[in-house]
Amino acid sequence: MAETANSESVAISWVNEAWEQTIQKVKRTSVRIGANFPHASQGGRYVLEQPQWWTAGFWPGLLWLLRDGNPEFQALAEQCELKLDAVLDGFDHLDHDSGFMWTLTSIINYKLSGSEASRRRAFKAASHLAGRFNVKGNYIRAWNPWREGDNNAGLAIIDCAMNLPLLYFASRESGDPRYAHIAEAHMSTVLAHFIRPDGSVRHIVRFDPQTGEVAEYIGGQGYAPESAWSRGTAWAIYGLALAAKHTGRQDYIEAAQRVAHFFLSQLPEDAVPAWDFRAPLETRALRDSSAGACAACGLLLIAELVPDAESHSYRRAGERILESLYRNYGAFDDDQEEGLILHGTSHYPERKNVDVPLIYGDYYFVEGLARLRGDITIPWE
Repeated sequence: MAETANSESVAISWVNEAWEQTIQKVKRTSVRIGANFPHASQGGRYVLEQPQWWTAGFWPGLLWLLRDGNPEFQALAEQCELKLDAVLDGFDHLDHDSGFMWTLTSIINYKLSGSEASRRRAFKAASHLAGRFNVKGNYIRAWNPWREGDNNAGLAIIDCAMNLPLLYFASRESGDPRYAHIAEAHMSTVLAHFIRPDGSVRHIVRFDPQTGEVAEYIGGQGYAPESAWSRGTAWAIYGLALAAKHTGRQDYIEAAQRVAHFFLSQLPEDAVPAWDFRAPLETRALRDSSAGACAACGLLLIAELVPDAESHSYRRAGERILESLYRNYGAFDDDQEEGLILHGTSHYPERKNVDVPLIYGDYYFVEGLARLRGDITIPWE
């Protein structure tokens, strides 16, 4: 018993230490970043993207998580949310990532401050997301055409599993089950076409938008159509766990566990994943710390949803990943680097933002710490 208490006190010690170092670093970096939208760090500074970029919610989401005792963080997060109004009302740039953008801005604002304006924004975003649902294929369409002549009407991606909490929120708040119906229909498609029997995960599935039939599997940000992109695996772990929490469905939690077991079986000694578990050996030394941080959040949630006899192993796995990120990948004392967590890989096939800090990696790392501390409102729930 004494040994258990001692190990818990050590765990709490490093988490609180990491939390405090994170706050101090964000106080420094927020002076330059301000109410803007960082994505990937280049040369030690976060490149600031336009508000319509899919990662626009992660910086304000991170600031909301750290807001207690830091009112300047909340002020910046609220300014970011206001800047997103032009995207929400402009419509043209909206796609499946509305969940990432407004869950981490408007939903969390409403939960923490009761802002009715934020609640309305979340409903708008949820309605637009629901409008992307293809009833023939039971999927939420991913992107709009990038260039003239593109036809993306049949594309669905695993990332969208993390956007579904926006729809569950809208159903819960409105009493209208249609949003949740769409979320569950899309998740059924995830179970049928994205999650393989061994727990590995596909990134992109193209459907025939007229018939709903599967047309092809696409590698996307992974190495190949049948490889195992680690961040896609993490999206699935956390997205399935969240869907299980919102619905209580056993098939969702069982699928989350199956994907989690695959993910954990592929981890190297330091518990931070390669960018793709089935990439050629010569590239597997390249890590994706953002995948590790996201998966850790999913593992900690699974620990809350499964019976007590199983819970500890998932929680310990999440803790192990987060502690490794802190001790082996952290840049908390490096004033030449704005990112919190090093060695993220955004899009290796296109050689974009490879081996750099990524704002979503930073966000999920902070959310993981918040889960371990146990006293923070989680946006997706």
